[in-house]
Amino acid sequence: MSGTNLDLAVIGNCRVAALVDPLSRMVWWCFPRFDGDPVFCRLLSGEEEKGLTDVVLNNLVHHESDYVRNSAVVQTTLVDANGSSVRITDFAPRFRSFGRMTKPPQLVRIVEPVSGMPRITIRVRPCNDYGRPITRRSMGSNHITYWGEKSVIRLTTDAPLSYIESEAAFVLTRPMYLVFGTDEPFPSELATTCRDFLARTLEYWSDWVRGLSISYDWQQAIIRAAITLKLSNFEETGGIVAAHTTSIPEAQGSGRNWDYRYCWLRDAYFVVKALSRIGATRTMEDFISFILGVASGDEGHQLKPVYGIVPSDPLAERIAPLLDGYLGNGPVRIGNAAAEQAQHDVYGSIILAALPVFVDQRLARPGDKVLFRFLEPLGESGAKFAIEPDAGIWEYRGRSRVHTYSTAMCWAGCSRLATIARHLGLQDRAQYWDSKAQAIQGPLLERAWNPKRKAFTAAFDSDDLDASCLLLAELGLVEPTDPRFVQTVSAIEKELFKHNNIMRYATADDFGLPETAFLVCRFWLIDAWWSMGRREEARELFVDALERRNHYGLLSEDIDPQTGQLWGNFPQTYSVAGLILSAMRLSRNWEDRYWRS
Repeated sequence: MSGTNLDLAVIGNCRVAALVDPLSRMVWWCFPRFDGDPVFCRLLSGEEEKGLTDVVLNNLVHHESDYVRNSAVVQTTLVDANGSSVRITDFAPRFRSFGRMTKPPQLVRIVEPVSGMPRITIRVRPCNDYGRPITRRSMGSNHITYWGEKSVIRLTTDAPLSYIESEAAFVLTRPMYLVFGTDEPFPSELATTCRDFLARTLEYWSDWVRGLSISYDWQQAIIRAAITLKLSNFEETGGIVAAHTTSIPEAQGSGRNWDYRYCWLRDAYFVVKALSRIGATRTMEDFISFILGVASGDEGHQLKPVYGIVPSDPLAERIAPLLDGYLGNGPVRIGNAAAEQAQHDVYGSIILAALPVFVDQRLARPGDKVLFRFLEPLGESGAKFAIEPDAGIWEYRGRSRVHTYSTAMCWAGCSRLATIARHLGLQDRAQYWDSKAQAIQGPLLERAWNPKRKAFTAAFDSDDLDASCLLLAELGLVEPTDPRFVQTVSAIEKELFKHNNIMRYATADDFGLPETAFLVCRFWLIDAWWSMGRREEARELFVDALERRNHYGLLSEDIDPQTGQLWGNFPQTYSVAGLILSAMRLSRNWEDRYWRS
């Protein structure tokens, strides 16, 4: 199968998203939204050629595929042995019309002859019910409707329907247009509309990129990461999914297969920070509203660590028996049992994510005393649970401990509430939250520090090292030059640093010893080195990190430290946010670089 190293591009419009491989195969598309039933599921269907659509060129000898500059539009060129070639353009329409954003649950594919007489086959093999091929179909004058028990999809096209239906080869002599979407009549002339949609979608992304505030160095990497982060935003509710896929394992045969098409509160702090740094304030505001809406909906209850893009949707975990899994690595899971876990870092994550509302003057509605009072119960919960066992940042399913990162986030939540109170002139509340933070900080620094390991460890009174402790200085718990933090970084380097990648931890968990490194942890180490003054090392490690991206400039969740193969769900929001934050921190100054060049 092409793309065995997750060499895939993501296209989307903040409502649907699809993954396209270098041969123009659409191998993953959930419909009618990010967390829906995958109409195209070839990515997880093992070696069976089901759940895909593609353009097959006879006697293919060469292919090229990449994004159109500064966009979410992918173009693929296929060349045959005779020099005949075809260009495939894939995108999901997104543009402003009549004062509103047009983002239908559609994918558009334009197939054009470039040279010679290319002979192609158009294959359309949709599935529903997580891997069940759709066999019932009906043809109209310019469309084919695929009738599944769980999904009904219409392909509107001016390509020969009989050739598509029988998967027969034909010579491509003119551009052809294919639109996949809901079972509704196409409202206008197909070719003209598709060309118009493409032009307006390219214009939208170009304008969106122009509105970003990015650093001097690594601009293309930041832009691609920013677009990918935007494509993970389900705009209707403001939620941002952790990834667009489910059950791409952390390592071959590991069984660590999870559904990431949902919104983790933990991600909020990192994602909001990244969006703020690049000036994507509208997306940031919408995500903060989503987070605060979740918190208000669960008022009086312990918050869940993860919610659906529609927060009230249940996330009960189950297995999809009809899908073999990525490269045969099952099981394929739908839903996520982490929603039932206790993860106490969520309280601090929400407060830290909401902080820009009070201090960022670019936002339309600044935070006030009403919002502060809304956040205070979250701080109370953080203070209450700070030194209670939980599943931790890595969501252990078989054990519970007082995790250092969870406690540090509870401390950070209380500390930031004190900062907000002072900003609002509420000195009595500032003193109150300072006292709450201090009450957590003392036990945290005492019990998380392990004199034998000379490091802050994963949990209270534990000997295990954990990459999340690289964030303690970033959170403000200790100074980057604090000898304890410096020694912690040194210990993590010795035990968790492998082939320029950082393991989350090196001890056995519910599934045995971890085999792959967590990509965002590398960015945490880069940021820690930078703050400690090890700036050349940080830049070198960051430049190397850029080489770990796939052909399209995207990152998944995990990487094999020895082979460099990408694993884990894709594309990963955590990794994208980490790349943005490190790039913005390490880049040379615009003014200095310009005037000295």
